[in-house]
Amino acid sequence: MPLLEEKVYTIDDIYALPEGERAELIDGHIYYTAPPNRTHQKISMELSARILEYIRSHKGKCEVYAAPFAVYLDDTTSTYVEPDISVICDPDKLDDQGCNGAPDWIIEIVSPASKRMDYYTKLFKYRTAGVREYWIIDAAKNQIFVYNFEKEDTEQYTLQDSVKAGIYENLVIDFSKLDI
Repeated sequence: MPLLEEKVYTIDDIYALPEGERAELIDGHIYYTAPPNRTHQKISMELSARILEYIRSHKGKCEVYAAPFAVYLDDTTSTYVEPDISVICDPDKLDDQGCNGAPDWIIEIVSPASKRMDYYTKLFKYRTAGVREYWIIDAAKNQIFVYNFEKEDTEQYTLQDSVKAGIYENLVIDFSKLDI
């Protein structure tokens, strides 16, 4: 019996999607994404604002971007993701298309349809691509997982805790004070 050939998609297939349709491309596979819910958006806005405020007040060179923002994790055309929040500290990685290479810090906010992607597929891709720090925020489970890949360390918190960002010396986000 002949084996079925699996289609390998490229970034051109992502660009060819109909207007308004969102998807990510990981290792040549397309993963369609649903629109985020209100809680997801509130968390994203609150965190983006706090991170941006910290960067500006410390005259930092890093830039923060909220989805949809294109991240091309490698030089091939087989991986394209749109993390909920990306912090990029190397300006040479940025161009008008997005980020070329691994952001320093990525935050994903879990939605019912993204659990497997955020907890497994993206965790592996981000670590192997060179992301320094990865946060998974799961509001439904009241959990925050912080992966510091540089220190090979993982911490777990709740949405009532204060969480220190590993890529910054003194950025602490008090989740109990966020309007979520």
